[in-house]
This record gives sequence, structure tokens and C-alpha cells, in this order.
Amino acid sequence: MLGRLVSCVWLHDPTIPAPVRFRRSCRYDAFIPFTISETSLEFSGDVVGSVSEAENAIRLLNASAGPSLDPLARLLLRTESIASSKVEGMHVDARRLARAESKTDSGRTVSATEIGVLANIDAMQLAIEEATSVKVLDVDQITGIHRVLMKDSESPAIAGNIRNVQNWIGGNDYNPCGAAFVPPPPEEVVALLEDLCAFCNQDRYPPIMQAAIAHSQFETIHPFIDGNGRTGRALIQVILRRRTLAPAFVPPISVVLAANKPSYLRGLETYREGNVGEWVESFSVAATRAAHLAQRYLLKVEDLKSEWRMRLNASVRPRRDAAAWSVIDALPGHPVITIAIATTATGRTRPAISQAIGQLVAAGVLAPISEGRRNRSWEAVRLLDLLVEMDSASGT
Repeated sequence: MLGRLVSCVWLHDPTIPAPVRFRRSCRYDAFIPFTISETSLEFSGDVVGSVSEAENAIRLLNASAGPSLDPLARLLLRTESIASSKVEGMHVDARRLARAESKTDSGRTVSATEIGVLANIDAMQLAIEEATSVKVLDVDQITGIHRVLMKDSESPAIAGNIRNVQNWIGGNDYNPCGAAFVPPPPEEVVALLEDLCAFCNQDRYPPIMQAAIAHSQFETIHPFIDGNGRTGRALIQVILRRRTLAPAFVPPISVVLAANKPSYLRGLETYREGNVGEWVESFSVAATRAAHLAQRYLLKVEDLKSEWRMRLNASVRPRRDAAAWSVIDALPGHPVITIAIATTATGRTRPAISQAIGQLVAAGVLAPISEGRRNRSWEAVRLLDLLVEMDSASGT
């Protein structure tokens, strides 16, 4: 076992609104993981081989990266965020999410689930832009990701705050007695997070191996009242970027994990039981599948962009410097677009963007999804079909 159990007492509380049996005092065992920053772990040749295969696949995915492909990086980030939220039971497909994003940009109301998934995208973006840029990763970067993730949730007061109460997984809603897993007591959490950050700042292990261990250790600590899973999967992104394994395209590993959630949760249990190699191997296979999945869909999106350019050229033959070409390049990152979004994404003027959208509609590249004069938006034809397909893929 990669830690120790401590016996704790849940105190009698006659005031909580719960059935009588849940108000009584009871005993439970909380799990305190071993620290990992100074722990030496050994792995079999098979595990090392799986890690190497995953890292080669991710390097291949990033080999063609460049500034012109930045919108595709956002596409993968969106897909990862949707899948990470899906693991937590927040189901929003790519089409619904893209439309919700355009609504929020124009000040319209969207559902709480849509807000939560959009916040997950923001948290992922924060993970990539801020937590990967600092010289030394510390607890503030982790709480910063959580703050962005939870600030618009139904419990904004917990955003960015390390828990000071006991939490648990499974069992009942009133006490941890009989829970499937009880993370460490709150007084242990800060020191464990600091040790985790020290581990994340090392380079003793290959990046994929480090990401697998860091993610499972984070989930074992469970440092927040809510949002631990999504924050912990953002940490994977941080490590792969910080170690420069995935400088542009981080594969959507959560797509593969969400496709077989019981196996993923069992893998985290395997880690706590001390079978670190088994977990690392399972995680590496998921990363390899995600990299191959991403490579296939990036190629499909590039093919779709080529088709759009042919349609545009055949339809209206715009000048070589026309804004319509820039909008096509931006569409993978913004599959539902407004004039405001396109202006920001391309740096072109509103009149130029207005003309470009008209040309792209005429060419069959964009289709209007709102008819009013205000808050108009357009959808990239067939792109969302590809994204929905990727969201539901298993990576096999």
C-alpha cells in the first residue's frame, strides 16, 4: 500500500438534517499517502516500454506544430475539457458547448452545466498559460487552476480554497463512515500538496511517468471539497507542457479515460494499493491512444479547411489578403463564431469580418444559427460533426 490508514472518529452531531443513524458518532479510516518527492520507484521493462511508446506518439503529434496551427491546439483543449467534465457526470457535447460559448460572449444566458464545462476550458487554458510558464510550480498555481474552474459554479466560495474539512468518496452524504475512500485528514493536505509540487518540479522520471504519478497522487490527496478530478487532469497538461513533451498539442487523454471510467477509477485504486507500475502502464496506453486519436482528427480538420478554401475560391474568389481566409484559419478554435469573436481571433476590422462572413456563408463554409439582427452567430459546416465524433471516441 502506497500510504497508511489512520483511524478517525466522526463526532455525534444532533443538529444536521439527516436520518438519526447518520448523526451518531462513528469510526472511519482515512488514507494518508506516502510523500513522493524523495521516494525512489522502480519499473519493469514493459512499463518503461509503454511510457516510451506514449512519448513517441506525443512527439509525433507535436512535430508539425506552428503558429498557424494554434486554433487546432485550442480544438484539442476544448475536447480534453469536455471529456474531463464528462468523467464527473457533466455531459455537454461539442455542438452544444460551442453554441453556449458564443452565447456567453454576447451576454446571453446558458445552463449551469454549460458554465461548468466552459470554466473547465478556462482552467485548462490557465494550466497551460500560467502554471507552465513559472520557473517553479507551487501550490498557488494549483489553487489558481481550481479558482478559475469553480468561480462560476454553484459553490463559488470554495474556489481556490484548500479544504479544511474531511471529504470522502462513496458511502452516504452525511459522514465518511462506510465510504469507499476517505482522503487524508485536512491537517495533512497542505504538506502533501507541497510535496507533490516538489515532485512535479523534478525530472527524475520520464514526463508521461511523472504525469501519471502526479495525477494519481493529487486524486489521492483530494485537496478540494469539489473539482478535484478536473483540476487533477489539468495537472497532467501542466506537466507535459513543462517537460516540453507537448509544447503545442497536448493529447486529449481524458477522452480515453472517460470512455472507460470504471477502468480509470480502478487504476487510481491500483496506485493507492502500491501497484504504481500497473497504473503508469495503463495511463501510458491511454496517452498513446489519445495521441493517435488527436493526430487522426487534426488531419481531418486540415482536410476540411482545404475543402473550405476550395469552396470559397470557387464561389467568390476573394483577394489573397481577404479576411475570409483568416476566418477559415481561426474556425477550428471557434466552431461557432460571431463577428466579435472573429474580430478578436483574426485581428481584422469589423467591416472586413462582416464581409468575410457573408462570403463564407455564400460558399457554404458557414451556416447561420441565429436569425435576429443582434447577437448573430454562425456555425462551421461539418466541423462540429468532427468534434462530436472525437468527443465520443474511445481512442482505440
